Amino acid sequence: MTRPRLSWGLSALAAAMLVAVPAFADDAPPKIDTGDTAWMLTSTALVLMMTIPGLALFYAGMVRKKNLLATLMQSFTICCIATLVWVVAGYSIAFTNGGAYMGDFSRLLLNGIASGIVKGAETKAFVLDPKIKDVAPLVTTIPETVYMMYQMTFAIITPALIAGAFADRMKFSAMCLFMALWSLIVYAPVAHWVWAPSGWAYQAGILDFAGGTVVHINAGVAGLVCALVLGKRLDYGKSNMAPYNLAYAVIGASLLWVGWFGFNAGSAVGANGRAGMAMAVTQIATATAALGWMFAEWISKGKPSVLGAVSGAVAGLVAITPASGFVLPGASIVIGLVAGVVCFWAATSLKHMLGYDDSLDAFGVHGIGGIVGALLTGIFSFAPLSATDASPDGSPGGMAQFILQCQGVGATIVYSGVMTFVLLMVVKLVLGLRVNEEEEREGLDIVLHGEQVF
Repeated sequence: MTRPRLSWGLSALAAAMLVAVPAFADDAPPKIDTGDTAWMLTSTALVLMMTIPGLALFYAGMVRKKNLLATLMQSFTICCIATLVWVVAGYSIAFTNGGAYMGDFSRLLLNGIASGIVKGAETKAFVLDPKIKDVAPLVTTIPETVYMMYQMTFAIITPALIAGAFADRMKFSAMCLFMALWSLIVYAPVAHWVWAPSGWAYQAGILDFAGGTVVHINAGVAGLVCALVLGKRLDYGKSNMAPYNLAYAVIGASLLWVGWFGFNAGSAVGANGRAGMAMAVTQIATATAALGWMFAEWISKGKPSVLGAVSGAVAGLVAITPASGFVLPGASIVIGLVAGVVCFWAATSLKHMLGYDDSLDAFGVHGIGGIVGALLTGIFSFAPLSATDASPDGSPGGMAQFILQCQGVGATIVYSGVMTFVLLMVVKLVLGLRVNEEEEREGLDIVLHGEQVF
């Protein structure tokens, strides 16, 4: 009887020792979790749907008839450009081991990705070579190809958001060159700052679960700079520039809302409790923001508009993005309400007060909404939810975290604003930025693409 027990005990000890082997040991590679992988594949498709057709329809529904196809074409083309930029170098800059400001370029042209595993700790995952052993083992595992594709969809929608600020007036050739440069020089480094464990913002403890700084403030500020550099649309404030087809805008906003569950809940990088909470607070904040904008407009203008309701929903989606994996449902109501009201003010009063022409409120909704969400994340972050590798105990919220959030917001505003201006000047020198007056009056559909919507 002794030998079987001894044998069983040795077997148990051996099994325990195997479990304790570091996750990146050559002889014990991480095992892919099929449930997490299935959820991330689904989330990737949902986020791609946010750009094509979601954002494309949302923006196209808010421009005049003569620019509808050109606006759809912008989102579709940016999807193609951002994909190739991401494959060539963007992914390697953003999500490989490197310094505080960018990756080490080890995944150029996706070199070595076939054998890669991404490991996440119910936070943002980080790409590591399977042979690296000096990293603490994490819990969720998905193929690196899936994580690369998931992050690609973020890299696609971010520059596409900028296009709303310069709708109706930018050359198509200039747009293509600018978006390629911006994706590589602005988006990818900021993604590394915030989401890579070696990034300075990540190390500092700045919280951004799904892209408040990386996506929305980044794109919103870039959009504002574009609007200022290109100048106002012809006859802005004088002629009727009402949306041609608000039904498209409602359909587009609805697709954005549904796709945003992949955006936020997918950022848990697994089918887990944090994904569930992120999904819940996303729905709550979005509904609250839509009502907040609607009632603010109803009180100030006498009628609640369809465009206002869908814009409020998008503002709520934006604001809850950085907080979605870090806050509780009660906080999401506050975040949604503040975002709805503040973004309504920014898209109406502030824009007219300062006199800039942000055609489709890229800055008013995404820039301002992202700032609101990022700052309120600092106030409402819940410690058990907000743990990261850099801050294992999480952040209980309060003034200290709020100050950190201000640093992240400020750095993103400055870098995005300055680099966007520089890139626009380069593109202006090479190609020019804006169509001429006659072309703008005729409409971009005919002038740039030789086609009409009907």
